[in-house]
Amino acid sequence: MSESSNRPPISLSPGQWSFTRWKTIGQLEALEVHHPLFQATLFLQGAHLVSFKPQDEADWLWVSPDARYEPGRAIRGGIPVCWPWFGDPARNAPEVRKRIHTESAHGFARTALWKLEDVRENAHEVEISLSLDANEDFSDVWTGHALALLTFSFSIRGCQLALTTTNLGNDPLAFSQALHTYLPTSDITRTRVLGLGNSQYIDTLDNWEYHNQEGPVYFRGETDRIYESGEPLIIVTPRASRKLSAVGSDSTVVWNPGPAKAAKLSDFPDTAWQSMLCVETANAAGDYRVLNSGQSHTLGVFIGRKA
Repeated sequence: MSESSNRPPISLSPGQWSFTRWKTIGQLEALEVHHPLFQATLFLQGAHLVSFKPQDEADWLWVSPDARYEPGRAIRGGIPVCWPWFGDPARNAPEVRKRIHTESAHGFARTALWKLEDVRENAHEVEISLSLDANEDFSDVWTGHALALLTFSFSIRGCQLALTTTNLGNDPLAFSQALHTYLPTSDITRTRVLGLGNSQYIDTLDNWEYHNQEGPVYFRGETDRIYESGEPLIIVTPRASRKLSAVGSDSTVVWNPGPAKAAKLSDFPDTAWQSMLCVETANAAGDYRVLNSGQSHTLGVFIGRKA
């Protein structure tokens, strides 16, 4: 992706890591990065990033204070990886849906144990790669064979995620996915998303009808929309602005549960909807992807400061 450093990090084995350490949080194993310029926390379960903080700044990601770190349980907050399907299986395209053998939403990657592939460090950047071999071990919930490789790049400029899916099967593979980014705000009613104006979106709260977005996206209660756009976005909150730049995506999900839905969510305080929003880089709805045998596709996002 275009935001990556020109200085390639150096691959190091665990005993040689300068800034990265193993840590057990709750019942899960995590990697903690303590670089002079930034900090980050990443779980092997779900390849789940829960924290990124440049030096002397507040966390750029939101995590529920009620989040639980347990095997097989999705963490509420950070950037969950929804793969190899996004959302309700029944709302996916037939080519995606026919592979799914469960009613569970958002796929199995966010609760699966990923394998650490590499840690690369230098004075400016830390890069961590994790992989998930989706093979016959997941045949009770999904039919297919694919490799997911997720690379995280951290620097003072921001954090970048690149999720590459490779079809290891013999037949074409249809899948949907999302990097389900939770962002903090001090006041959701004074928060807006710029960059989606004049695009169409599916309003899942209005019988999945299509609407046209005019101007910024504001939050006036529960919001759950799939925008047909992969354009760069600016998220403006009372205390900070962030730029999200996507690759490999022509769909963006904007979500906030509002007060009624928040009261029903697990691991989520009733009032937490006022202090968070999700802006998800996705291949969702009609933007699902199909790979022939051996082909790959990369979905990525760079989260940085507003220019």
